[in-house]
Amino acid sequence: MLIDCEKCEVRNVGCDDCVVSAMPLIPASGLEIGPLERRALRVLAAEGLVPPLRMTISVDRAS
Repeated sequence: MLIDCEKCEVRNVGCDDCVVSAMPLIPASGLEIGPLERRALRVLAAEGLVPPLRMTISVDRAS
């Protein structure tokens, strides 16, 4: 999964409550995270330790 805030549908709306806001600076090219990292983020979010990943990409913005 590529986290690319430029393509996120909820950019500037859901940013404050997104785990990306708790991460160090993300490069302009985006941040690649694998299935293990996504699972870890879900577990941490479920326990209330970090906000969930709010990134939502529409089909139009994905390409």
